[in-house]
Amino acid sequence: MVGPSPQLNSSAFLALEDGSLFRGLTLGCVGETEGELVFNTSHAGYQEILTDPSYKRQIICMAFPPMGNYSFTEDAAESGGVHVAGFIVADSSRVTSHGRGGLTLDEYLRRHNVVGMTGVDTRAIVRRVRTRGAMRAVISSVSNDPAALVNRARGASAMAGADLVRELEHDRAIRVVPPGGKIPFALLECGVKQGIVDSLVRRDCRVTIFPSDSKAQDLLASMPAGVLLSNGPGDPAALPGIVTEVRALIGKVPIFGICLGHQLLGLAAGGKTYKLPFGHRGGNHPVLDLRTNAIVITSQNHGFAVDVDSLPEGTIATETNLYDGTNEGIELVGRQAFSVQYHPEARPGPLESAERFERFLEMVGKHA
Repeated sequence: MVGPSPQLNSSAFLALEDGSLFRGLTLGCVGETEGELVFNTSHAGYQEILTDPSYKRQIICMAFPPMGNYSFTEDAAESGGVHVAGFIVADSSRVTSHGRGGLTLDEYLRRHNVVGMTGVDTRAIVRRVRTRGAMRAVISSVSNDPAALVNRARGASAMAGADLVRELEHDRAIRVVPPGGKIPFALLECGVKQGIVDSLVRRDCRVTIFPSDSKAQDLLASMPAGVLLSNGPGDPAALPGIVTEVRALIGKVPIFGICLGHQLLGLAAGGKTYKLPFGHRGGNHPVLDLRTNAIVITSQNHGFAVDVDSLPEGTIATETNLYDGTNEGIELVGRQAFSVQYHPEARPGPLESAERFERFLEMVGKHA
């Protein structure tokens, strides 16, 4: 249930499953929306965040207060649409600065039928999520009944066990991304960001994108030099069919996994995954390479992690998050496969870890 924005002058409410209630102003469409409430610490990049398929069924609270001071452009989108369930900011700018003009944050959310909220204490929301964990939540600009909104939040679908890859509205056909480079790669599409595809194309790769329900034999039939397992939304443990196909690829072709692709590779190798209390989302996460002791600042967006203690012999942890010690990378020794939990393509975020693409190409060159 959505409609035109009342120009940011009507009340909106955020209700959490723990009974918390926050009041602010309407941003974007008038209506109600529900999802898992999480926070992102990025200072910018809100268009990339809104269009990242990994945020499906999530309400994003931006920790940095001012948002919307620059407008939206076609080349900044990470997919063909907006995937977030809702969007919360402390201060939404009504004026944008961009050489090509464009929409304000409010106008962009309305265009894509997103219910949002502004004029709210986002610091208090972030602290609540950090203390209690990611929670089911509702944003409403059509109801002021706290009890009803809290009950609706409690009845929302949980993220654990959710197969959201299947729910994504993306192209189900096999397609080759132009312009085609010299090195043939197969990409298993689970909700890929455009930045990942662009990172391969810039490195002279010809990328053939396969839908998430593709069989291993279909990918191998394209004679790829390597396979990239993409990012995507939801619980990796809810994707046993994809895990089976990834397992069938191991040892046959070099593999590189990113974010959800990292978790899928961990599961395919025989490990387990688990849900983090509130996840990692933002562009300021320090990661330690356990082999070189080098530290990179990374861009992250995930709510699940690979359980290091569950990794079988022959699969090693290669990187760790310096905030909480969770796993950030694995390698399948002798089987030409590795993965990272963060986003080396960034968008938004630092590009310090973009070298991981070069590492993948080096692995492919040795395998050829």
